[in-house]
Amino acid sequence: MEDNFRDYINGFSENIQDIIDHFEYRAIIGRMVKDARLSPILRQYATEKLGPDHLSNLEMGYVYEELLRRFSEQSGEEAGEHFTPREVIRLMVELLRIPLPKKHLSIYDPACGSGGMLSIAKEHLLNKASTDKAKEDVEQFLTLHGHELQPGNYAICKSDMLIKDDKHAEICYGNSLIPHSEQSRDYGDQLAGPEHKFDYMLSNPPFGVTWGGKDGYQEEANKFKSSRYQAGMPRTNDGALLFLQTMLAKMKPAGRGGSRIAIIFNGSPLSNGDCGSGESEIRRWILENDWLDAIIMLPDQMFYNTGIFTYIWLLTNKKPTSRKEKVRIIDARKQFDKEPKSFGNKRNRILDQHRRWIEKNYRKNETNKQPDDHVKIFKTQDFAYHKVSVVFWQTDENDQPAYLTEPYTKAFTPANIKKEQQFYESDLVFRILLKRDTLEREINFTLGPEDSFMKIFEKEVKAGFAQEITKLTKDLATAKQRNKAIKTFIKSLDVVVEFTHRHYISDNEYIQYGENIEEFLKREIAKPIIRWQDSPQLGYEILPNKYFYKYQPPKPADELLKEFWALEKGAEKMLKGLQ
Repeated sequence: MEDNFRDYINGFSENIQDIIDHFEYRAIIGRMVKDARLSPILRQYATEKLGPDHLSNLEMGYVYEELLRRFSEQSGEEAGEHFTPREVIRLMVELLRIPLPKKHLSIYDPACGSGGMLSIAKEHLLNKASTDKAKEDVEQFLTLHGHELQPGNYAICKSDMLIKDDKHAEICYGNSLIPHSEQSRDYGDQLAGPEHKFDYMLSNPPFGVTWGGKDGYQEEANKFKSSRYQAGMPRTNDGALLFLQTMLAKMKPAGRGGSRIAIIFNGSPLSNGDCGSGESEIRRWILENDWLDAIIMLPDQMFYNTGIFTYIWLLTNKKPTSRKEKVRIIDARKQFDKEPKSFGNKRNRILDQHRRWIEKNYRKNETNKQPDDHVKIFKTQDFAYHKVSVVFWQTDENDQPAYLTEPYTKAFTPANIKKEQQFYESDLVFRILLKRDTLEREINFTLGPEDSFMKIFEKEVKAGFAQEITKLTKDLATAKQRNKAIKTFIKSLDVVVEFTHRHYISDNEYIQYGENIEEFLKREIAKPIIRWQDSPQLGYEILPNKYFYKYQPPKPADELLKEFWALEKGAEKMLKGLQ
């Protein structure tokens, strides 16, 4: 039976062989034979009416999708890697506002997994089509495009498209974040040509995936550094923003209709990275180009393999005039119902009424002049900030400029002392204990901002060890020999350094763009400002939790005391009941 079954699968066409190979199905057959499962399973399904005479392509698609859903829900930890909950995909699709096509319309996912987002996007349009002609137009004009790196997920996606008889689907195996080369053993982005621009794009890329180091593909990704990733590259332990940059690189020009994007992120891409970092620069690039349209804050516990809060970013390069240079943030964290049964970490679900609420708040026209606890509208520059390095003079208990005497713990070298002179720009008083064998001396001197440290230090050492140096050099004939001997002697000394200086503090202040920096420093630091310097570029971060935070005052002490005594009395009653 094994030989016959292998001959049977070898008879399929080339596109089916691609699926079989990526499923590693021939190896699975070997395991099934070893476990004595091949024959029973084949006999079981031989009698099932699953052929094209009994099930249409659409019906088989539904069967396949149901099996995939059940498998994903039961897979717990691993399910979220390739399966996004259907209600989340539907929300993303409806927020994209994909119209029924009258001409060619393309949808793309750079991390398509098992193809759920692409399939549900098409299904949404077919359900929206009210006539046979409209359904024919969807089948004729809509093309689905995707990339997937995991072989099993790629095979599932290809199978899904095949079963649903989607003749226009273009699913590529490979890493959409790196260039494709026929000479490379790693398949890259095969949809990276100038003709590969898409009308709509949506994705749920993996969270926190390492793309650098020995386990990553940093060297290959760097080949896009001057083009696709020219805005910046995120830290190597989270490649989420690389997926977004890949999608932005595939937008159609606004003159040709533009593109719309929906992508799911965790909280990291919102604010990770300091001013000038790769993440901040990517956010700056997006916001200064006015591509970010809205962010939807989703409930937690929505996904099978993680309970964290997630966010839908909506982007476009063709905003209507009313939304230009604005970003809408919608707090939908309370828009959920409990799952009747938990699936891994998925305990919440979005129902139709929650989706309608989100869509309504996304589409309605309003300004922040209209109070709304769940929707806030920002200007793109509201997310910008200055990172200002400031040096100020700390004050003492009498609010007078303070001085500090402390051990010098850095390497006692001319280069380091020069840095101290440049930082303090004022007199530094040194007290130095010098030791060599049984000898011990203390020297004291004041070093001004422009003084030569080595000249003064050597002068004081020579004075402190005058007798020892005279004895050391008396038999040396030339000045060169004497100087060399003195320098060797000085280098041999053990030093313990203490110095007194102005109590300067160096700090970084993050100041909202548009605020007067000098006034902010004067108000917030309230100490003598020695100097400050703004960073060469603005930083950008998005902090949704901060924008919707509401201060909850603690309960009054009297009320807490009453609660405490009530609990105490309850505990006493329980203890009496046990006696």
